[in-house]
Amino acid sequence: MSLRFTVNAANYKPDRGGRGVRASIQPTHHTQRRQNHLSLLSPTRASMDAALVSVATGALKPVLEKLAALLGDKYRRFKEVRDEIKFLTDELAAMHNFLLKMSEVEDEDPVVQDKAWMNEVRELSYDIEDHLDDFVARVDDDRSAKPDGFMEKIKYLLDRTKARRGIAKAIQSLKKQVVVVGKRHARYATREAISKPSNAMVDPRALAIFKDVSKLVGIDGPKDELIQLLSEPTQQQSRVVSIHGFGGLGKTTLANQVYKELVGQFDCHAFLSVSRNPDTMKVLRTILSQVTGKDYVNTKAGGEQQLITEISSFLLDKRYIVVVDDIWNIKEWNVMKYAFPITTLGSRIITTTRNIDVAQSCSSRKNIYKIKPLNVVHSRQLFCIRLFNSEEDCPSHLKEVSDQILEKCGGLPLAIIAISGLLANTESTNDQWDRVKKSIGCALERNPSIEAMIKILSLSYFDLPPHLKTCLLYLSIFPEDQVIKRKALIRRWISEGFIRKEERYTLHELGERCFNELINRSLIQPAARNTYGKVVSCRVHDTILDFIISKSIEENFVTLVGVPNLAIGTQSKVRRLSLQVKDEGNCIPPANLVLSHVRSLNVFGNTVKIPSMTEFRHLLVLDFGGCRQLENQHLVNIGRLFQLRYLNLRQVGVSELPKEIKHLQCLEMLDLRDTNVRELPTVIVNLGSLVHLLVDNCVTFPDGVSKMQALEMLKRVRALKQSSNFLRELGQLKNLRKIYLDLFDVPVAGVTKKCCKNSTAYQSLRNLGTQNLRSVTIWNGGSFLLEPWSPTPVGLKKLMTWRSAVAQVPAWVGSLVNLQKLRLEVEGLEPEDLCILGGLPALLTLDLEETTKSSKGKLSVSGGDGFRCLRNLRYNMMLMFTQGCMPRLERINIYLSIAKTESLAGGDIDTYDFGIENLPCLTSIECRVSGTTSVEGLEAAKAAMERAAMKNPNHPNLQLLNFHVGC
Repeated sequence: MSLRFTVNAANYKPDRGGRGVRASIQPTHHTQRRQNHLSLLSPTRASMDAALVSVATGALKPVLEKLAALLGDKYRRFKEVRDEIKFLTDELAAMHNFLLKMSEVEDEDPVVQDKAWMNEVRELSYDIEDHLDDFVARVDDDRSAKPDGFMEKIKYLLDRTKARRGIAKAIQSLKKQVVVVGKRHARYATREAISKPSNAMVDPRALAIFKDVSKLVGIDGPKDELIQLLSEPTQQQSRVVSIHGFGGLGKTTLANQVYKELVGQFDCHAFLSVSRNPDTMKVLRTILSQVTGKDYVNTKAGGEQQLITEISSFLLDKRYIVVVDDIWNIKEWNVMKYAFPITTLGSRIITTTRNIDVAQSCSSRKNIYKIKPLNVVHSRQLFCIRLFNSEEDCPSHLKEVSDQILEKCGGLPLAIIAISGLLANTESTNDQWDRVKKSIGCALERNPSIEAMIKILSLSYFDLPPHLKTCLLYLSIFPEDQVIKRKALIRRWISEGFIRKEERYTLHELGERCFNELINRSLIQPAARNTYGKVVSCRVHDTILDFIISKSIEENFVTLVGVPNLAIGTQSKVRRLSLQVKDEGNCIPPANLVLSHVRSLNVFGNTVKIPSMTEFRHLLVLDFGGCRQLENQHLVNIGRLFQLRYLNLRQVGVSELPKEIKHLQCLEMLDLRDTNVRELPTVIVNLGSLVHLLVDNCVTFPDGVSKMQALEMLKRVRALKQSSNFLRELGQLKNLRKIYLDLFDVPVAGVTKKCCKNSTAYQSLRNLGTQNLRSVTIWNGGSFLLEPWSPTPVGLKKLMTWRSAVAQVPAWVGSLVNLQKLRLEVEGLEPEDLCILGGLPALLTLDLEETTKSSKGKLSVSGGDGFRCLRNLRYNMMLMFTQGCMPRLERINIYLSIAKTESLAGGDIDTYDFGIENLPCLTSIECRVSGTTSVEGLEAAKAAMERAAMKNPNHPNLQLLNFHVGC
């Protein structure tokens, strides 16, 4: 790739009038922090877009917002520095815009001066934000002082005057630093117009179509599968099949081999690559040239519409095959597709993409071929061919280490080729190969053998918008092979300020969109899904982890300590610190690291030396999750972290929270699950910014919870352990959106003390339903479900109940017009229950569990029952789907009881009719079996499910789980 643009003094001109004495603000620690400066230290959710932190621009956006706040009426007494603040705002805004443009340039090695300047500005932005935060903390501490007596007042005035002078000097110092940085860039940039020579390396995707088929490994199986998919009958109409997968899996190679195999069966053909940022006119002219046989220069250079018309007219009466390789955007396909007429001649179009949304736009779900990594045999075969020019195994003394290397490559052909190229120039000894193995997963070596892989990864990286680049690089803090929980990751992103705010969505919803986008682009891999098919955790492929670690270190975005064979960057100021240790090792941060500027501290492992809280001052994220050696004494001085937003103490050894936690007035997320904490301190109700509070159901809450009006999620409250005052105040939390409530051993009626608590808990829940409550999960609440929820919580979107069986579906559930997700336990399902549930207009996911072991009979679901929007269904009773029912159902999870099924089928499950063929949109079936010790019964159940799936015209994916005797 090449970089051609011109930077001169006109692009960025620093003001020459800035003068000032270099000074620094020495923050003073007071135990009391006033709430009135939170708007500057912790931007409100409404303004989070302006405070967006980015790997490209550092903390410039938050700095600009905080500088604007300093110009407001609140700080008008500092009029002597208002001109300097205005200068800083204008200058940094110009720098921000320039950095944003530079970040969009696709180049691995920009001009040295520009790269150095970009890094310098980003580091300066963090330093400025630190100074501003210290400044605000000091000002508000001065305001909170209440002097008594003459001498005390004189001392207060002197201190205040001294503080104002110090603050003025500090602002002038910041101005001076900005001027120096700006002048340095202008001085060097004006001497050189940036025009770098083009990188001579050929795009490896372009070379894929010239590979000798005899040198390809593992291609035969996928080629046959894809040809079979292309050959399925479609009433002689055109068919589009999309190959989807991550860059480097061999999509282009597979498409080309299929193209070569089939091209002779068609009247005309074309094979073209779209790639990123395509010139649509050139793409259309290429198509026209290939299908007509004209020279490219002879294709008409008319408008897009004219070219599309000409291509379409030519292909209208012909049987054609076209491969459109490497499509990145849906909008590009939406233009090209009109060039390919739908005919009755059986034409075929193959597209390749690394974005699942594009694949779904090109073709229907059943016509998407998801390319898989190479298996162990083919990986070893490719490895040996590349290194030893034969398919024989490598020398015995290298076999173990080679297997370990291949395991890290994860079946990615491009990674195997790259690493084998690196090993080809390495001495064939176990020590040398082991050294290469350890380097994988730490940081990519800039070796010519792996430049092709870096290029492929860079294409995906540069295609991301700035906020997604930041979210992706943040994943470099996690250890290799770590399973990363989706919800926890999104909360981290929010706390770090990476998520943009939009009016229509909550920050968590926006975070989910970012997570899903990275999944769709194949940059992170799903690790686990819930019952309903939603991805709940992810992993980062080792090859991608290498890449994002190298990028993070390069940008001083993340500093890793404890990772074998990974050198710590030269930058002593650490912004985000990840302490990692494996096995019995020990991890100690080097003494030269400056920790006072750390914004995120993440500890992985149980033998990490836990730093003292006194070493930190500007932490936003503190994650000790799983660090069992963490004890109460390690949280001493945590109150000084006055900007902390995210505190994860899950699965640690603490038994109580220090009272100093009340000073964490910016704290938004606190996770205390799986700890020894049994009682929350009374001061916790003073955390006015807390949004997520996660505890075990054995924890007792203090009174005064009504003060926590920022609270949106509370998990998990056991009503019987709480005071009546707490339960009553619970209903006053107007912003609570999600609650997990355990109503164990609380009867509905009576005169006992337990009953009073029960009534209070139920009334609070009903009060919350009139506010912003969107999600309720209840344990042991069958009695609660019996009585109508009045007034109806019309805003409720999710209702989940566990161990809360009811005799029938409560009628009031049918009034939840916005409910999207529902789980109910019913003793015995009846047709009228289906009518209630089917009438829910917004229902997308339904989980029904029948609690009685004996079956009342087979229940038919008809088109008249409703369920017009239902996408996911999980059930354990005997249902039969009839024509016209559940028209949009995509996924079903069946818990199959052999005893129930055989009793209904007269002892022969083969005769049982599931009616699955009547579900027109079904794509996935997951079935678990129980209640049999007979091999014959097991095989009969398996065969019945397979036949039922085959009857459906979509041939949905079938997963048979627990299909073994004795389950």
